Amino acid sequence: MSGHSKWATIKRKKAAIDSKRGAAFTKIIKEIVVAARAGGGDPAGNARLRTVLEKAKGANMPADNIKKAIMRGTGELEGVTYEELMYEGYGPGGVALLIAVTTDNKNRSAASVRAILSKSNGAMATLGAVSWQFEQKGYITVPKEEIDEETLMSIALEAGADDIQNEDATFDITTKPSDFEGVRKALDDKKVKYSSAEVTMVPKNYVKLLGKDAEQMLRLMDALDEDEDVQNVYANFDIPQEEMDRIGNLPE
Repeated sequence: MSGHSKWATIKRKKAAIDSKRGAAFTKIIKEIVVAARAGGGDPAGNARLRTVLEKAKGANMPADNIKKAIMRGTGELEGVTYEELMYEGYGPGGVALLIAVTTDNKNRSAASVRAILSKSNGAMATLGAVSWQFEQKGYITVPKEEIDEETLMSIALEAGADDIQNEDATFDITTKPSDFEGVRKALDDKKVKYSSAEVTMVPKNYVKLLGKDAEQMLRLMDALDEDEDVQNVYANFDIPQEEMDRIGNLPE
């Protein structure tokens, strides 16, 4: 189980049964506000906003919430000013972490992230200490039941994709950031449904975790995900499926 793609799968499964939908809405609203502030309120001309709106749609966010968030971003409505920050850190077993935060109080966010890391055998890192272990890429996840690999390769590679990985239940497409929109549009034109599509930070290599380190790593990711200021966590851990099955059977 890789830290990038499979943790996203876990989060989607959790979201489907999580009653704390308000917390998820808060994070998406922050993303919409920041995206609209940076690139305007028209999703046709703002790729970042278009991506966030897809996420909002997947979370069944009410249209009125979305409209107000866009208006706050464009300045049509008054609202909180958010700052985007990227913290670097280490998790159990020396796992590299990039923690993307959107906050109206960076001192609060820094203290919160530091406390979460320390409770799970992790630590904050200095600027640049781990970021070199990641590279920005477009990342699109297509469930295998949607399409066969050969057809998907033909569509995606022709549109400019760099690679397609055959995972347990998905095909994971990677692109250069500049080619992401073109590949996603090609999938949309062919009516190929994908479970996630974003420009993200992908690890260059992975750290294999077992036993206590694996358990602590998953608890750490869970705790960071529950923090209202943390928008995304990028990590280079790899946990074998049999280890995931074992952890899943442990008592709470």
